[in-house]
Amino acid sequence: MKLCKVEDLAEGQLLSRAVFSYDFQILLAEGTELTEDYIEKLKTLGVTDVYIFDENHRNIEAVSVIKQDIEVLIHKNVRNILEKHTYSRNKELRELSKTAEDIVVTILNEKEVVDRIYDIKERSSDLYEHSISTCSLAALVALKLGLNEEKVHDISVACLLHDIGLRYIDFDYHGRSIDDFNTVEAVEYFKHPIYGYSSIKEETWISDPAKMIILYHHEHIDGSGFPMKIKEIPLEARIVAVCDTFDEMICGICQERWKVYEAIENLKVLRGFKYDEKVVNALLEFLAVYPVGSIVVTNDGETGMVVRQNRAFSERPVLKIIKDVDGNPLKEFKLIDMMKKKTVFIVKVVE
Repeated sequence: MKLCKVEDLAEGQLLSRAVFSYDFQILLAEGTELTEDYIEKLKTLGVTDVYIFDENHRNIEAVSVIKQDIEVLIHKNVRNILEKHTYSRNKELRELSKTAEDIVVTILNEKEVVDRIYDIKERSSDLYEHSISTCSLAALVALKLGLNEEKVHDISVACLLHDIGLRYIDFDYHGRSIDDFNTVEAVEYFKHPIYGYSSIKEETWISDPAKMIILYHHEHIDGSGFPMKIKEIPLEARIVAVCDTFDEMICGICQERWKVYEAIENLKVLRGFKYDEKVVNALLEFLAVYPVGSIVVTNDGETGMVVRQNRAFSERPVLKIIKDVDGNPLKEFKLIDMMKKKTVFIVKVVE
């Protein structure tokens, strides 16, 4: 399967994943054959990307941290809880503690969870999906770093709540970059960690470390973050800061959306300066630089598709070559394991 922009869809293509509405009702089921009417309806509803079956992508499957059907249920639960939060004390927020536990258990139920390479892809995302993704990434990093169960739970709960302060902002920030905010909007946005912390600081069911993560999740170790501009940041908050930043980049939240490899390069450049180096390194250990399904060009000029990851060498996956140096589709595909053929390098990502 591959991710395709709605404006690039064509009649006859088949959905490889169901399309859900804002309230997570199924709009189009998996396997639906697209028609002109369906495509126009998706555009009208504001759907920007869908997954479709593609001959080149047949028989490959990305490795996800949380399976889609489970993520759908978690997303609906998180959204229902957070959208009801309209004042500082809200008993229903306590349910997010159980949701965080469910996410961690789901992750731990996967075999070799800490040693796997995951295909985290760039995508459109709302804040609820972003919170869940940040939660799963941060939980994996915490496990990689050997943090105890209590700290992993604190991190997971805080991730689900980390952007709750955005509910107190009275301008539309959706689909916009911080660079496009006017001065008043920017000042308000930079306060959202304070708003979030203030909204839950009196709650007794959430720990003090989790509350500080919400306050500090945009702080940097060089003091260039916000809203406090401090340098001494708890490890748990440093973990969330890195994972939140990465997911924001690949989702295009308050910035232009980046390719995964671009977001990874950004973290590499800034580790040890803005971001904790050991946290970045732990995250990079399980991120696929080129997620399964990525179309790439090699230094030989051939076009290939990533079909499998090499553990511990995520920048050198297994490729299925689909076009020759002249751009002609191959009648017979050939596989290149970049760990075995070390003279082959990826020089460009096509899509």
